[in-house]
Amino acid sequence: MDWRLIFDTALTQGFGPQAIVVALAAIGLNVQFGYAGLLNFGQVAFLAVGAYSIAMGVDTFGLNFWLCVFLALLSAVVLALLLGFPTLRLRTDYLAIVTIAAGEIIRLVLRAGSYRGTTGGAAGIQNFADDFFEINPFPRGSNGIGFVDYSSSDLWVMTVGWGLVAASCLMIFLLIRSPWGRVVKAIREDEDAVRSLGKNVYLYKMQALILGGVIGAVGGMIFAIDRQSIVPDSLGTQRTFFAYTALILGGSGRVGGPVVGAIVFTFLTAFTDTTLRELVENNILDKIPLLPSDLLVANEVGIAVQILVGLGLMALMIFRPQGIFGDKREVAISARR
Repeated sequence: MDWRLIFDTALTQGFGPQAIVVALAAIGLNVQFGYAGLLNFGQVAFLAVGAYSIAMGVDTFGLNFWLCVFLALLSAVVLALLLGFPTLRLRTDYLAIVTIAAGEIIRLVLRAGSYRGTTGGAAGIQNFADDFFEINPFPRGSNGIGFVDYSSSDLWVMTVGWGLVAASCLMIFLLIRSPWGRVVKAIREDEDAVRSLGKNVYLYKMQALILGGVIGAVGGMIFAIDRQSIVPDSLGTQRTFFAYTALILGGSGRVGGPVVGAIVFTFLTAFTDTTLRELVENNILDKIPLLPSDLLVANEVGIAVQILVGLGLMALMIFRPQGIFGDKREVAISARR
């Protein structure tokens, strides 16, 4: 067992670009679910809109990369309006149904063969973020940070990505302590009481849905830019539940909860994955078998990691539903909605 490799890989992933994507998706969900009490089960739809707005804008339509960034944010606003308009006047579970369906509909449309000329179909789109990497200030090659090494491109994505995470957290910190934030939190607790005070509950819910969706779209942009490639099947429903896991782990209704949760979740996922692969490799090389070969083989490691993540989420919800920094009162949703 190469424990140095295991911990180096886990640390690299825990603070790397993919942790940023999970953090931004979870921050968006924190606005919608943690503060406003909106059950959005289709956050991946906003990630897809952000990712494909850039990819299609640059590759398919030949637009300027920075213009596509603006169009991605605008597309997220439009999607939030389309999802929220028919559902936010109803109970919260209607939004959950519509959003989870929207995520799958968008994925299936993007991979449809009839739209291959526009979306790339199941093969997706590649090499569309050259303008972003052209302004990379870091020298080419490997750049060490503490115990881990990142490539020049990863370090540039991380610099921009963690900066966006910090900016998002600061914005939410200020908003939640403003009159707007107090109204949104009151809606989560008892929207009828807020409505009786003359507040437009529907409008506040829509604003929370839009804000969380835009932050999720930023996560989708980072996801696509980091890979310089985007395929529809990489934006499945599990992305939403990864974000929920990070949110619940860190603490719903806490500004820094999603960020801590994303780092811990990504670290543990990478740690588990690398450990299992090391155990399997140990068996292949006929060393002392630490894991029976009939229990797990190399091509089943990914499935095993997902199972362990699911079990971990179940245990978290049972024994500590408020997460690391959360409060049980912050995750309570009125049963009347």
